[in-house]
Amino acid sequence: MNTTANYHPPPSSQPPFSDSDSDSDSENFQVGSDLSNSIFKTYLEFSSSSSSSSSITAVDLSKIQSFLTSSSSGALSCLICLERIRPSDPTWSCSSLCFALFHLLCIQSWARQSSDLSAARAAARLPITAETAAKQATWNCPKCRSSYSKSEIPRCYLCFCGKLRDPPSDNPWILPHSCGEICNRPLPNNCGHFCLLLCHPGPCPSCPKSVKARCFCGSVEDFRRCGFKNFSCNKLCKKRLDCNKHNCSEICHPGTCPPCRARETYRCQCGKKEEEKDCCDRDYRCENECKKLLNCGKHVCERGCHGGDCGECPLQGNRTCPCGKRIYEGMPCDGVAPVCGATCNKLLNCGFHRCPERCHKGPCVETCRTMVKKACRCGGLKKEVPCYQDLSCERKCLRMRDCGRHACKRRCCDGDCPPCPEVVCDKRLRCKNHKCPAPCHKGACAPCPIMVTISCACGETHFEVRVPCGTEMDHKPPKCRKLCKITPLCRHASTSKPHRCHYGACPPCRAPCEEEYQCGHKCNLRCHGPRPPPNPEFTLKPKKKKSNHQTECTPGTPCPPCPELVWRPCVGEHFGAERMMVCSNTTRFSCDNLCGNLLPCGNHYCTKTCHPLETQPSSSGHQKRSESCEVCNLPCQKVRMPKCSHPCPLPCHPGECPPCKVLVKRSCHCGAMVHAFECIHYNNLSEKDQVAARSCGGPCHRKLPNCTHLCPEICHVDKCPAPDKCSKKVTVRCKCQTLKKEWICQDVQAAYRDTGNDPKDIPKNQFGLGLLPCNSDCKSKVQEVESALQLRKPKVLEKKEPENEKHGPKRRKRRDRIQEGKQVSRFQEFVATMKRLLLFIIIVAALIAVIYYSYKGLLQLSDWMNEVELQRAKRRRSRF
Repeated sequence: MNTTANYHPPPSSQPPFSDSDSDSDSENFQVGSDLSNSIFKTYLEFSSSSSSSSSITAVDLSKIQSFLTSSSSGALSCLICLERIRPSDPTWSCSSLCFALFHLLCIQSWARQSSDLSAARAAARLPITAETAAKQATWNCPKCRSSYSKSEIPRCYLCFCGKLRDPPSDNPWILPHSCGEICNRPLPNNCGHFCLLLCHPGPCPSCPKSVKARCFCGSVEDFRRCGFKNFSCNKLCKKRLDCNKHNCSEICHPGTCPPCRARETYRCQCGKKEEEKDCCDRDYRCENECKKLLNCGKHVCERGCHGGDCGECPLQGNRTCPCGKRIYEGMPCDGVAPVCGATCNKLLNCGFHRCPERCHKGPCVETCRTMVKKACRCGGLKKEVPCYQDLSCERKCLRMRDCGRHACKRRCCDGDCPPCPEVVCDKRLRCKNHKCPAPCHKGACAPCPIMVTISCACGETHFEVRVPCGTEMDHKPPKCRKLCKITPLCRHASTSKPHRCHYGACPPCRAPCEEEYQCGHKCNLRCHGPRPPPNPEFTLKPKKKKSNHQTECTPGTPCPPCPELVWRPCVGEHFGAERMMVCSNTTRFSCDNLCGNLLPCGNHYCTKTCHPLETQPSSSGHQKRSESCEVCNLPCQKVRMPKCSHPCPLPCHPGECPPCKVLVKRSCHCGAMVHAFECIHYNNLSEKDQVAARSCGGPCHRKLPNCTHLCPEICHVDKCPAPDKCSKKVTVRCKCQTLKKEWICQDVQAAYRDTGNDPKDIPKNQFGLGLLPCNSDCKSKVQEVESALQLRKPKVLEKKEPENEKHGPKRRKRRDRIQEGKQVSRFQEFVATMKRLLLFIIIVAALIAVIYYSYKGLLQLSDWMNEVELQRAKRRRSRF
């Protein structure tokens, strides 16, 4: 179930109940609400898919929401200078615990003073130089006292996420001191994800992403928010305990399982005693000595209860005297090693001197009595005293303590003077209301830790906002969330939205009047009814008077005439001639357009200027217009059906026109005769019937395109069929026209095509001439005829004839070569196609091989990288 989608910001960031709060604080409050919505938008959209509750989301965002509330109410103050933090002031925020906001100059001064004081203390108390102490100096946050190094002193003004230097402060829709971009800081608990909010103050919320996680015991797996992925399934843990015998009986819990508490009877390590104990305490020792006989058979084990073998007798083998200087070999274990008589010379407890006595049994003396010259802690007294005795003088330390106000006065002080243990600082703090409760110290006092409450003075309820002590007079009291109980006196008392508790007069009712006029419209002005008497004004701090804007109507006045603008038609009710007029104005007007109403003929419209039309109710319920328009005197202009080009002979009339009886002339297909038809009869025929009706029924009489004969078919449409198969007879002659024969026309055309000539180009008087070969009788006559023709022809023709004769055989040879080339090219095309197909198959096979071996190479590389990573992990484990 989606619970985060119903998340609402805390009460301090919700918008007001109505728009009645029109002062500047309300505007700032609404802007703060918009900023919180824009900042939390990405986080809430992403977390809406998770299964966590809205209470977790509210807790995560509470720190940021409190900052937005303080910023919108003007309660954001610097704890060092107690001045209000403005949107344009450079700031620094603590990033450890409190995330408090300070002025940049204030925190820089605070950090320098604190680090200098810390370095001075370290140089005075520790054996280090001043430079080393200055490098190692630290300073603390004024609020949470978190420690920072000297290198972490802020040096520039950064946004909250630290990405932008000197963020802008003039954009009202971006949070002050923010860059307006995604925060993108690593989220807590090192989950690997980053913050999805816009650049914001305070800690980043928990990670909203959904991950697959197991419970503490590992028996249940569920999708959880990454920030709360550690959960308990509320079932028995059942993990194997350290005893490897029992299972954990606790409810699913974090961390390691508790020790096993199963009660059983166990023996001690020496096996002499038997007790009932917890399983975790099964390996215990009794209070008795072991007393088992050692290997020598003469002594018993003097160790306490223990497990395993007692070991060898400690008195067997080579033995030495008590001081260890003389070695005795071959002594029985029950014999006593004698002393050697030499000086003991063992190192005493002081660590500097040795025992001066003779070799002896037992421990050496505890107190070293050697006389040495010692100095006291403060270095003021030097004296010879026994080594074990400490030397101190009665001189009082006169150095000043860290507070810089009181002397140390400790006897024989070593220079590390402690802080004032009893004296309280008691200085007046910056808030001017309290004194410093800390021990006496040096430098500026810490800010006042007390937070005060500013209450609303409505009389019944109040809303508290805690601000730093000393800044309460610089802020207005916060808005009370309770509703105002004053009943409005206008007509919207029952339906008006409630507004918050307030000082002074109730805000004017901003609902529309909505009192209905006689025309049916409603008054759209703001409510101008009476208003209740005002509450007393807030007296803690005087408000700035604002300019009173004049309202539309005086409270309690009646509604003015209907000011609505309506479209009024002209007297002729023409479309598009309406005028925008005030509803209370009832005058009528005439436009300059033509009347345009349909005349009784049903075809034309009235051309008079716009005039009023009287309407009468008819029996059918429709409005019937009176006949006041002009009479139509125009001829009929309707388009006849079926369509024809002849106009109707009647004057303009309603209904359909009579059939057209005009005779139309149409020629036959071959053009031999002309037919006359009635227009209505011819137009009602289909295309097929019209073609049949126009045919004359005789021969075509059209010349064929390839010869000089006429088409033998009956009158028909389109081109003559089969012009190449003319069956008429043609007289064929030789060149000299001596020989002649009769051929069929289609054979003559074929003969011309064989010689490379087109029959269309042959003149009519030479059709069939020169197709027969001349014999020997005709050659002399041909030569005479050709010489005569050559003399008669012009020069241009003389030049062209040999060209035609020259190029004729070349065309024939070229045609033959093209036909042979076509036969060869088909085989070549087949071979080329097979080559292309083979090349394509080879390329595809090569690509498949490259992809396959590349994939295998990637798998081997991945396995090798995994092995390298495992080896590195093993090395890391072996180091630890």
